[in-house]
Amino acid sequence: MTLAACVLAIIVLMFLRVPVAFAILGPCLVFMVAAGASEGLATRQMLSGVNSFPLLAVPLFVLVGVVANRSGIATRMFDFVAALFGRVRGSLGYVTLGVNVGFSWMSGSALADAAALGKLMVPAMVQKGYPKPFSAGLSATSSLIAGVMPPSIPAILYASIAMVSTSALFAASVIPAFIMVLCIAVAIWFFVRARKELDGEAFAWSRVGRTAVRVIGPAITPIIILGGILGGIFTPTEAAGAGALYILALGFTYRTIRLRDLPGIFVEAALTTASVMFILGASAVLSWVLAREQVPRRLAELLLGITDNPIVFLLLVNVALLLLGIFIETGPAIVIAAPILYPVAEAFGVDPLHFGVVVIMNLILGLLSPPVGGVLFVVSGVTKTPLNQVIAGVWPFFIPLLGALLIVTLWPELSLWLPRVLGLT
Repeated sequence: MTLAACVLAIIVLMFLRVPVAFAILGPCLVFMVAAGASEGLATRQMLSGVNSFPLLAVPLFVLVGVVANRSGIATRMFDFVAALFGRVRGSLGYVTLGVNVGFSWMSGSALADAAALGKLMVPAMVQKGYPKPFSAGLSATSSLIAGVMPPSIPAILYASIAMVSTSALFAASVIPAFIMVLCIAVAIWFFVRARKELDGEAFAWSRVGRTAVRVIGPAITPIIILGGILGGIFTPTEAAGAGALYILALGFTYRTIRLRDLPGIFVEAALTTASVMFILGASAVLSWVLAREQVPRRLAELLLGITDNPIVFLLLVNVALLLLGIFIETGPAIVIAAPILYPVAEAFGVDPLHFGVVVIMNLILGLLSPPVGGVLFVVSGVTKTPLNQVIAGVWPFFIPLLGALLIVTLWPELSLWLPRVLGLT
């Protein structure tokens, strides 16, 4: 009953919009005192929860995303992808998707992508005759790719909590991320196929060449980050540091960032990092509470009593996580779900990398789901689009996104092939 009261208190506090870290930490501290544990133990648990070398990558990847937002890279990528897709019907829809893919290799955050690209892509689409709900919905949906594609910050959080290799989880996420891209592209095709008014512009090699030169610099960023990690040259933390230095150099080269901008950039990155780390510290205390009460073991016994089929278990997890993601943002949801479900997945024999990808893909969908849906509010705010129109534009993309999730869930090899080829497992 004490544990039930603790969990209920956490849920109530989150619904009351208490900051996530405090909503988790407060009831857990009360539980620990009631159980006879000291406050010093809670402090030690919090410190050990963030005392991790892989977590050093978080502030550096956050810095990469902040600098990329301010350096004008998005505009350069837009011009190049628009030149490539010039004559395709509905070209700006595919351009929006393509720019989000390119930006995801630098930002690692769906909210950062939504903020940086929404204010660029949505007005451009509306100006060319695309319905505003579709434009805002596509921009919001495409931003989710950054939450799955490495260097995904949710993947770093999950890897830290579940104690799996960040590099291996990054590699496991690549193909599932491109499956999401393919499913979104199919949805775009269905929308534009009969709309002749959305025909593209004339294709010109001269325009492609001119815009390609302007993206050479940004194109090297994912080579440094992803190539360094997947090629075994860098650890994720080292790759994040190298990427941050390189993209800062780009900003100075393009003269979109000046010395006087650095304090604001570093403060923005520090505030975001502090929020993430505080939540992780609180999650370590929650993990102690759950372990003390043997929640993972009891849940495993319960589910094994229902089924011994790993696929059925994963489908049940999908339903549970989709519901959790509706009410709790991705980072805190990973913090809450991973310590409980990861040991259960091990009991079912589910590969930890495959399970990590499934968890992230499930919870990232919550960013498109009211009432929490962070991406919905970001896109609505930066594009001055009413929230109901953003939601209306997002719903048609849910079916293809759920299809991508189901494909990745049912075929583990889609997640495991690349890490195996790269020798990361």
